[in-house]
Amino acid sequence: MKKKKLWWQLPFLIFLIVGTVLIVKSQHGETYQFNQGFVFGTVYHVAYQSDKNLQPEIEAQLQKVNHSLSMFDKNSTISLVNQNRNLNVGSDSMFVKVFNLAGKVSADTKGAFDITVAPLVNAWGFGFKTRQMPDKNQVDSMLNLVGYNKVKLQNGKVVKAHPGIMLDCSAIAKGFGVDVVADYLRSKGISNFMVEIGGEIVTSGVSEKRLPWKIGINKPVDDSLQVNDGIQAIINVTNCAMATSGNYRNFYIKGHKKYAHTIDPHTGYPVQHSLLSATVLAPQCAIADAYATSFMVMGIQKAEKVLERHPELMAYLIYNENGKYKVWVSKSLKGKLSN
Repeated sequence: MKKKKLWWQLPFLIFLIVGTVLIVKSQHGETYQFNQGFVFGTVYHVAYQSDKNLQPEIEAQLQKVNHSLSMFDKNSTISLVNQNRNLNVGSDSMFVKVFNLAGKVSADTKGAFDITVAPLVNAWGFGFKTRQMPDKNQVDSMLNLVGYNKVKLQNGKVVKAHPGIMLDCSAIAKGFGVDVVADYLRSKGISNFMVEIGGEIVTSGVSEKRLPWKIGINKPVDDSLQVNDGIQAIINVTNCAMATSGNYRNFYIKGHKKYAHTIDPHTGYPVQHSLLSATVLAPQCAIADAYATSFMVMGIQKAEKVLERHPELMAYLIYNENGKYKVWVSKSLKGKLSN
């Protein structure tokens, strides 16, 4: 009887073994695609597990973002808004989504994040136009055109307190673009991927090595030519978004003084404090992008206070203390650091 029972079980065992092998084979056999290109004035990299190369579709998604939020595209939605065209932006869901998100972060950071800072960014030579370094009178004059509460969406149109106000979403657009590509990959049933645009990243699942994605944080070494790629720390992270903002690459020196690209919307001048680099992890890359910029404006003490009331955010902050690098890390992030 025992032998007869065993023979009846054998087909089921074979079916179970074969099924398991096929599942494992399918998981390991599907190749990873590696795409890269140029967008938003920087380089993008996308790695994802798929038998099909989706680069044309990915670039189509990025071009949608570009046509909505790029100040370098004269016909983008944001460019037309800056030209004070009679434009209904309600049909551009990307612009509306980013505008509303930017407003929320601005209110939460008391204006440290502000998409109306464009005139000042340009005046200091860090925007899409290059001008002479402004004097105090010019800065004071431009401050009248800066303030997130001076613009609003009303009946599908951007209403400005002054026609000279300009919008600049460069501190959130790359992160948003990463989110758009990540959402596209998910819509195709792809769960293992990494999307990166100019250092802003979203990861999901595992890498081609079947391990959690490992993301490096650069050392904040003055490197305007971007030839120094020293790594400060490596984070084991997946199913998360990450963005880094810092003044160690985008800066210039004039009259023996360093001018960083982060402009304080309250003062109109480049920031001068000890925070060198802010890396933020968040559920969405656009959020991480905006808060990383906010922290660079605020400085480390105010950034810590914001993080206290946002448990969904994690941060890795590098600052200067008496000429030495110091690090502040969110408690929830410490377990993700790779030794």
